[in-house]
Amino acid sequence: MRSIDKRRESSARPLFHPLFYCTLFSLTFAQNTATASTVTRSDAFPAEVENAPDAYFEGYIQALVDMHYAEYHVIVIAQSKKIWLSNLPKNELLAKSIVQFVKDVPGVREVIVLDHIPEETEELRVEYVERPRVEGIWFPQMTELFQPLVGSPRVISYTLGFRTGDHICGNFCADISLGDDFPIYRWLDVLWHGDLQLGIEGGIFSVFNLHPSPDIVVGAEGTELVNTDFYGAIPLSYAKNKWSARVRIFHWSGHLGDEYMINHPNVKRLNPSNEIIDFFVSYQYNEALRFYVGPAVIVHSDPTFPWKPLYIDYGTEIRFLGTKFLKQRVYGTLFMTFHFQNMQELDWNFDGTYRAGYEFSKLQGIGRKFRCYIEYHRGYSYEGQFSKKRDHYMQYNINYGF
Repeated sequence: MRSIDKRRESSARPLFHPLFYCTLFSLTFAQNTATASTVTRSDAFPAEVENAPDAYFEGYIQALVDMHYAEYHVIVIAQSKKIWLSNLPKNELLAKSIVQFVKDVPGVREVIVLDHIPEETEELRVEYVERPRVEGIWFPQMTELFQPLVGSPRVISYTLGFRTGDHICGNFCADISLGDDFPIYRWLDVLWHGDLQLGIEGGIFSVFNLHPSPDIVVGAEGTELVNTDFYGAIPLSYAKNKWSARVRIFHWSGHLGDEYMINHPNVKRLNPSNEIIDFFVSYQYNEALRFYVGPAVIVHSDPTFPWKPLYIDYGTEIRFLGTKFLKQRVYGTLFMTFHFQNMQELDWNFDGTYRAGYEFSKLQGIGRKFRCYIEYHRGYSYEGQFSKKRDHYMQYNINYGF
């Protein structure tokens, strides 16, 4: 193993028939355009990499890892096409993503996490694992410590949806949301040897009635803005191994659209506006199954639209039939989500949102994803001052976000 040391010193460092058809289409598309998960993505790399000497091989893999996971300063060591990795993140989902990424490189025989090597390589472990690590990262961009709740009707992302059957907002609606997470600073190996991140979030959620009745708005061209919700938050996230958590304080307010007010002159405009603190805990049981729960307290609500303080969200995410697309060099997987909510103001009545679809990502398991899915919601409306009214609808979405 000393040859490795010398080389490193000399080198740089739903439940309805649409769900059936959606699933059938996804499986057919995957079968026609992709290979099984055992196929490597060799077309993504120069042909000479597989037969390159160790020094070149190590530098090439190091550059790839730094490109996609720069914030973690992962260290790559190579000998006879066997790869050692150190400084992996504490979050198990992120660490597995890096290991799988390296395994996909043509020519890699084996990938070993350096924290778990045999005793005979203790000298290598001391030099690289116990070296001083990066204490924190400003503005990390590639990964999230607390993965978003994909099944939530108010997940922060970029979404375009077509909704049918909503008897509150309209039988044919367009649902548009714009939002993102902006991480500020991430502390590494803190508290119980996990990672901690502070950030800000913002989002806008709008619903348009495509066929309003009555439609008396001059120049509206047959559409009306029904409601727009505004969201802003300061989240603090933590992750270690299979566990992650998030506490956030956030503002949420709803605003009726001008066209809706003109078309419904008898509707009294209220001011639904809340400041809320919630705390979510998530457990990634394996790569396919995730559970989460999050109690919340509404610390302030506008007197024109008051809320009792307590509610709870909880649910699960399921991913299966993951595939590596050989030609497109991306990962894809089917997913299903079940998101539930019970609110004190609504007598703890049941509210459920169910989603199923397909997601694509550049990195396996983490990073930003593109999703196509269908949704069925039954419970209460999420739209501003209508949120105390019962509602149900089907929705068809395309989505981009973490």
